[in-house]
Amino acid sequence: MPSADTALLAAARQHDPDAWDTLLKRHQLPLHAYAAELLRDDTAALDVVQETFAAAVRHLAGLRDDRKFASWLFGIAHQKCLQHFRRVRRETEIFAPADCDNDAPADWPDPDAPDPRALLLRRETADEWLALLAQLPAAQRSALLLHVLEDFSLDEIAPITAVPLGTVKSRLHHAKRALRQLVEAAR
Repeated sequence: MPSADTALLAAARQHDPDAWDTLLKRHQLPLHAYAAELLRDDTAALDVVQETFAAAVRHLAGLRDDRKFASWLFGIAHQKCLQHFRRVRRETEIFAPADCDNDAPADWPDPDAPDPRALLLRRETADEWLALLAQLPAAQRSALLLHVLEDFSLDEIAPITAVPLGTVKSRLHHAKRALRQLVEAAR
């Protein structure tokens, strides 16, 4: 982490609103991109970013190593995403009509989503990769997003997702294998 963030964190601990504003501006876009891809809901992602920074303000005293601020922030965002998944699942179960078929897993691909093969045939872009990524289970998608897009090391991803390092490695391995299979199927 740049030394500028360290100075900002020191000022933020002294309740300097300008420091918090700069930290928010510096980290909100990467946090939003991560949450939006994980949740597949832009509005919910905005809420997660807001909740993440509110929690960071409340709990900054608990941050032991200022150099790990970004991964600590992503860890909070990850937990907020998991809370969102749980809340949506509860609401779906409570308010689902009696004749609704809820046998499909929460991370099951949307049948109305564009066919990944058609996307790949038109052009290979980041959007196409993200469409394939959306078909992965949330845990695998999260590990891959943190590693590839946000450039966190495996050691940093483990505390963000609150799982052991071996689980992170396994999730990345399975995510890469699944993506390879999706690309092969799309050819």
